[in-house]
Amino acid sequence: MAALAAASDEKAWAFSLSASSYFVPDDTDYVQPTFTADRGSLHLEARYNYESPDTGSVWIGYNFSGGNELEWEFTPMLGGVFGDTTGIAPGYEFSATFGKIAFYSEGEYVFDTGHSEESFFYNWSELSVSPVEWFRFGLVGQRTRAYQTDLDFQRGLLAGFSWKRLELTTYVFNPDRSNPTWVLSLEVNF
Repeated sequence: MAALAAASDEKAWAFSLSASSYFVPDDTDYVQPTFTADRGSLHLEARYNYESPDTGSVWIGYNFSGGNELEWEFTPMLGGVFGDTTGIAPGYEFSATFGKIAFYSEGEYVFDTGHSEESFFYNWSELSVSPVEWFRFGLVGQRTRAYQTDLDFQRGLLAGFSWKRLELTTYVFNPDRSNPTWVLSLEVNF
């Protein structure tokens, strides 16, 4: 029976849609949507306003996972970037969970085909604790070019809530500054 259920799970699609609203001091506020589709080891993803404003990207990757007490998932990906920024981007998504502690990281290196001097590495990483199933809090860091800041690496705090298939997370970057950046993210999994 377990083998039949595993074979059925391999054939089923899993989707997620998220929208992150960025409230950036002294810059333009914007929304960054992401759509993912997974079926077995296949990972597909589409993003907008992620690498830079008015820029889209499409991705294909391969899902690896394992572990018992320490559960992990790793997805190496290759993406195409188009719009204000154009290029090719190898990337990854990685997560590890041990009890109530979770680590998540995603990154990519954009080889800008229009202006090679504009090539860059992007990263978003989180370390969080879930004292109860529906709530998590922790630390977040990012390196981005989607908006301008005087910090190369931004650091901050996060608080997230989940209910059924919905997740709502609030991030504050550079909370020690007089004008921090706020991000409000809503995700639905189906």
